[in-house]
Amino acid sequence: MNSRLLVIPAALFLGSCTLGPDFQLPFAEGGSKWKEAKVQSARHLPDDWWTLFNDRELSRLVDRALTANQDLSAAKSRVETARALVGVDRAKLFPTLDLTGTAGISRSSADALRGNLPAGVGIELESQRYRSTFNLAYDIDLWGRNKRLVEAATAQASASEALFVSLRLGLATEVARQYFLLRGLDAQESVVSDTIKSRQAALDIEKSKSDAGLVNGLTSSRARTELELANNDLAAVQRQRGSAEHALAVLCGLRPSDFSVARRSSLTALPSIKAGLPAEVLNRRPDVKAAEEELRAASARIGVAKAAFYPNFTLSADAGFESVDIKRFLDLQNRVLALGSGVAAPIFNGGSNKANYQAARNRYDEVLATYQQTLLIALREVEDALVDLKGLAKSRTALEQALASARDTRKLSQERYDKGLTSYLDVVDADRSVLQIRLALSQIDAQQRITLAVLVKALGGGWSGK
Repeated sequence: MNSRLLVIPAALFLGSCTLGPDFQLPFAEGGSKWKEAKVQSARHLPDDWWTLFNDRELSRLVDRALTANQDLSAAKSRVETARALVGVDRAKLFPTLDLTGTAGISRSSADALRGNLPAGVGIELESQRYRSTFNLAYDIDLWGRNKRLVEAATAQASASEALFVSLRLGLATEVARQYFLLRGLDAQESVVSDTIKSRQAALDIEKSKSDAGLVNGLTSSRARTELELANNDLAAVQRQRGSAEHALAVLCGLRPSDFSVARRSSLTALPSIKAGLPAEVLNRRPDVKAAEEELRAASARIGVAKAAFYPNFTLSADAGFESVDIKRFLDLQNRVLALGSGVAAPIFNGGSNKANYQAARNRYDEVLATYQQTLLIALREVEDALVDLKGLAKSRTALEQALASARDTRKLSQERYDKGLTSYLDVVDADRSVLQIRLALSQIDAQQRITLAVLVKALGGGWSGK
């Protein structure tokens, strides 16, 4: 019997074989330069990169969102679930040990027993049986199927963690986007409010002139029209601000009715953020990391599918006690022992294993294409942010010059109108130009900060070396 037990260590030794490809990350060429910017060494961004904007309110809102956002909480639970599932697959690498117990009493028919026994022989109509055993079972995993399952589950958990980091980064970026949008609307509201005051004063003057008979009613009517148009602009800006504030409330895990942000028209200075090298960006992006881990999991599942073509070996052992008398149940002579082994080899399954294997390979090709597409999208997002920043800077310069010119035009038009050399329509047109340019500048200021936040997200967020 001892020679038979040698089969067990031999089988365990053979269990080191692992089918399927060992994962190798495909080479990814990120390039050595950006199309839209000169390559410059990028200083490390802090994990709390939003503090670079030096805005306490923004920092408070982002910190609140990272603590209370429900989507982020759900993503965190998905990470914990994926980690737990790794434990489920890892447990398959070890033997299982169960304790079973049975107890039974049976009674037989007296007539049936007497018919089979000589006359005068005593019969026992009732019988008892008690049994309790430890049951050991072990899947030898000769072809590494369980190892590949653990590899796939571990990679899937890593992908979930990377997606959580990506969602966290996206949440912080969205809070910054909504916040800067709101501040831009505050600036626009301030511009429109100043315009309303100016137009109200102009209306009062024109109405006084009209009442005195110095001008006709057309001028005061025109002034009133421009005032009401400004009031309409103010209502539109306030409506948009309300929507932005409500969006911030939800991002922060609060009811809109319990949330508000005090108005402030000024913005902090723009921080300086460098892109660094494309290859560095690809190494930092959490979505790229997630795609990589998904590819690793798909590779491991090829090995799982391949192992299905080969026999599966198992070992089992039962040891315990069995007795018909509960008082003598634990007597040494009532011990029971059973050792066994099993094999299950696929013979015919209608091509199921072949189809599963082909599906695993096709799934790998699909995930590989997704991974490569993720790399391209990552590079494109950085380029988009860089070209947007460049374009916004040029637009702001042009608008500043246009504003100076529009103000000069507005001043000259008012002077000519006061001297009776032109109509009030020229004053109205010049005033409207000043308003539109100031509103556009407010939008540009907000958009520059939004684009910087988007650039940080495209670069992979903070990388403080943790």
